[in-house]
Amino acid sequence: MAVPKRRTSRSNTRHRRARWKAEAPHLVPVTVDGRERLVPVHLVRAFRRGLLPGRE
Repeated sequence: MAVPKRRTSRSNTRHRRARWKAEAPHLVPVTVDGRERLVPVHLVRAFRRGLLPGRE
């Protein structure tokens, strides 16, 4: 396991953590059972195959 050579100050740690932001997934329109839905790109094939519930 990697071990840091020095302790990181609280200021540097919090500054680094504060810069990270989550992004909303990129949505694309997909037609499932005659209804058009917006789904994340990496789930398009699963929706088309019927592996994920597409009905609400």
